[in-house]
Amino acid sequence: GAGDGHGPAGGAQPRAAAAGSAEPGELIGRALDFKSEGAQCYKDKKFREAIGKYHRALLELKALLLLLSQEPAGQRPPAAAAAAGLSEEQRQAVEAIEVDCYNSLAACLLQAELVNYERVKEYCLKVLQKEGENFKALYRSGVAFYHLGDYNKALYYLKEARSRQPT
Repeated sequence: GAGDGHGPAGGAQPRAAAAGSAEPGELIGRALDFKSEGAQCYKDKKFREAIGKYHRALLELKALLLLLSQEPAGQRPPAAAAAAGLSEEQRQAVEAIEVDCYNSLAACLLQAELVNYERVKEYCLKVLQKEGENFKALYRSGVAFYHLGDYNKALYYLKEARSRQPT
């Protein structure tokens, strides 16, 4: 049902304000929860709600990176410090959640009556930065570039997608 023991949907207080006390594992867990809620909304064709959930998932990950960058890490650049605070497994989880969320956000946007192709492109390119072979992101990038009138790039991404089409 709608109240999967998480309390009312609006009642989840963003505890990220107390980021000092949050554990990386906890933030990753919350991001995963929001991501699966987003997937459920998408299945139910509640695209607007799904977009909200995916954004919340990404916010949890931002809070995580913020949390890690605040730890005294000497003179390391923030990105290195951020990666240092996570186990390899957690780092992969964060990346996988990001890829899924941006891919799913692009899918949601493509369902709108007036599609924001600029944003679809932006989300797909974020996926491709991390997973250059990602079929869905390649395909949707091609669609976005086509609608934005950049036919050369559209053709490039659609060809790339075709060569990686899952059989």
